[in-house]
Amino acid sequence: MKAIIIFIALISFVYGCKNPPEGKLLPPKKMQVVMWDVLQADAYAELYIKKDSLKSLPAASAALQQKVFDLHHISKDDFYRSYKYYSDKPDEMRIILDSVSAKAERNRNNVLQKQYKRFD
Repeated sequence: MKAIIIFIALISFVYGCKNPPEGKLLPPKKMQVVMWDVLQADAYAELYIKKDSLKSLPAASAALQQKVFDLHHISKDDFYRSYKYYSDKPDEMRIILDSVSAKAERNRNNVLQKQYKRFD
């Protein structure tokens, strides 16, 4: 999971836009939640859908992302516009990515605790 976050951060620094976005910008808290769900959808597609030779990974990944956007009542353009905006602002993006990373670590620890309790 950390590798995905680092990869996203690197891409954001390379392709960040210089101008403020036009249209709807997601606030940092909402961006954190949406980014977490998008990463989870991508991880699911990579782990499970990729194994199904009858399904197209890019198409399935895009469909899962669209479900995430629908769930949060935002458009794909809103998310990527906000992503580009925050990518151009490393201090703000770091806060978002740190939050996503902390949530991943908490979830990982919860899973491990449940597994260890089974052996007690």
